[in-house]
Amino acid sequence: MAELFEEVSNVFFLLSEPTRLKILHSLCHGERAVNEIVAEIEASQANVSRQINMLFRAKILARRKEGTQVYYRIDDPATLGICQNVCARVSADILARSGQRPEPQPILVAAEA
Repeated sequence: MAELFEEVSNVFFLLSEPTRLKILHSLCHGERAVNEIVAEIEASQANVSRQINMLFRAKILARRKEGTQVYYRIDDPATLGICQNVCARVSADILARSGQRPEPQPILVAAEA
């Protein structure tokens, strides 16, 4: 049982960094090359590459190489579901505090295969 909680803790650690969450959000719209992710989330190439590597090693992302480009996609729907649920909850809280009505759908939406 201790091993289970250690592994779960590792997943939550990976999801605790804003740049990694932005990367996952970017990839919800489909497979992307690193340079596309860098442009979309407005982070440095080095930081995005480092964060992508962590997500890849944790088997949250998959990759394929085409020529000189490396394309990444979400490979773990369970982790995506966690992000969707938490983002929907926090978004609703933020909207409620500002007096707006929360949207019924999650912020992150997985691309259809």
